[in-house]
Amino acid sequence: MASEIELIDIQAGYGRAAPVLRGLTVAVPAGTIVCLVGPNGAGKSTVLKVASGLLTPRSGRILVGGREVTGQGPQRMLAAGVAHVLQGHSVFREMTVAENVLLGGYTLKNKAFVAERVEFVKELFPVVADRWDSLAGLLSGGQQKQVEFARSLMVDPKVVLLDEPSMGLDPKATATVFEQVVRMRDAGTAVLLVEQNARRALETADLGCVLDLGRVHISGPASELLADPQLGELYLGGRPAEPPVTPKV
Repeated sequence: MASEIELIDIQAGYGRAAPVLRGLTVAVPAGTIVCLVGPNGAGKSTVLKVASGLLTPRSGRILVGGREVTGQGPQRMLAAGVAHVLQGHSVFREMTVAENVLLGGYTLKNKAFVAERVEFVKELFPVVADRWDSLAGLLSGGQQKQVEFARSLMVDPKVVLLDEPSMGLDPKATATVFEQVVRMRDAGTAVLLVEQNARRALETADLGCVLDLGRVHISGPASELLADPQLGELYLGGRPAEPPVTPKV
């Protein structure tokens, strides 16, 4: 299966400090959700910064749709088809949902295409259509995250990078956000996901990569990683909770 984005043998870090990523290789096939999990400091968010052009790798290669894009900055990476939804909330609270979403298409010159993308994201995220003229700051955290997703899809990217999309959300909003991630994938956009709730993310993902010390320690179908008891103990916060047993009367 062709990959929408590939990071190959990446070495990357910050300033003169030791590298955070030490020969990391990750690929996101078309039509999939790939989840990066691992302990704090493993380099998960650094992978997304390299993939979106926010951080230039010290060595290695980046391919988008099979084309070399290594060393290109965020603007060129966006034009190549890589959108990045940052950690935390990034909506402009004093602007409407419409204004926030349309900012995602700011670089587009074809008005007909912009209108087409607006209709696409409205259909994909009903809350965006329902609250189109509302101030974004009046929306709940989960609704704001959907506005961010819609904004990222305005340029029709090949892949969307999601950094901790459930951060700060309650369980109900978290469930909705992960449902929308699946809708993005099903609508044709590949997803590379970093998420603090590793077990929930792997339940959503198609493929998983466990990072440790700046490398991919193990990768494979997300369902297999979830079923591995050793990985569960090391990286996923132990085994899933057992349902309560009803005592016999």
